[in-house]
Amino acid sequence: MKIMVTGGAGFIGSHIVDALIEKGHQVVVVDNLTTGSRQNINPSAKFYEMSICDSELAGVFERERPEIVSHQAAQVVITRSVAEPIFDARENILGSLNVILNCVRFGARKIIYASSGGAIYGEPDHLPVNETHPINPLSQYGISKHTVEHYLHLYGLQHRLSCVALRYPNVYGPRQNPDGEAGVVAIFAGQMLRGEQPTIFGSGDKTRDYTHVFDVVTANLLAMERDNAGIYNIGTGVETSDKEMFDTLAKVLGYFGKPLYAPVRAGEVYRICLDATKAQEELGWQAGLSLEEGLLETVSFYKERFAPADQ
Repeated sequence: MKIMVTGGAGFIGSHIVDALIEKGHQVVVVDNLTTGSRQNINPSAKFYEMSICDSELAGVFERERPEIVSHQAAQVVITRSVAEPIFDARENILGSLNVILNCVRFGARKIIYASSGGAIYGEPDHLPVNETHPINPLSQYGISKHTVEHYLHLYGLQHRLSCVALRYPNVYGPRQNPDGEAGVVAIFAGQMLRGEQPTIFGSGDKTRDYTHVFDVVTANLLAMERDNAGIYNIGTGVETSDKEMFDTLAKVLGYFGKPLYAPVRAGEVYRICLDATKAQEELGWQAGLSLEEGLLETVSFYKERFAPADQ
């Protein structure tokens, strides 16, 4: 089967590409390499360097005719969405609409969309949050990710396009950029390995649902293989605070420094974790790696890639 992965040079997308190729699929990667890395691209994949906003994307669809599209490409930095809402809307809404329209035009039968369970719900009324929880985003990023879900619902009704939205938690694991603004595990690990002081925004009691990228890849594969359409939370249902994450990583890495503290950033949710019961019942998915197991696997990657040469 031929599958297109947008953002296939990025953190999550590249792992999806690897898993698909391992299963024997033909894979087409579309990525503009703004945040993705050429070294992440599986050599067995066919690569097109372009933005999902480009009009030339239609030519790629026409040439390749993917049966399924895994849409992982996005602007994911909440602080940038707050500072540059037009940029965020262009990349996440208009770019995604360009992907959806080309799916319809060139006969893709299914699209898997990487949505956000961490940003679209806002401050939750209850925890863990399920898919029927009210949608009250606190950031432009949350708004843009949720807006695309409405387009998917509409085009799923109007055309023979099966649409699945996977609402991701805080995903961590190998290949996540430790020098960006998103991905606290990667950021903290990179800073600790360089002997720097990680910064916690707030008092340290802000919580997130941390799920390993390998489990997120499994959710994507199941969504492709099953006939189901709809919206699914992907997460562990467990809250981990920023301070707990700092302490756990420090223990794993043998880091003895203390964190710096800074004011909470605009647009960030205080507490969140996701109820993935629907994904378990309809897709057969559940998280397989505990946080400790996932962190041990993850830090080995950062030790190899980012530790000083004398370590």
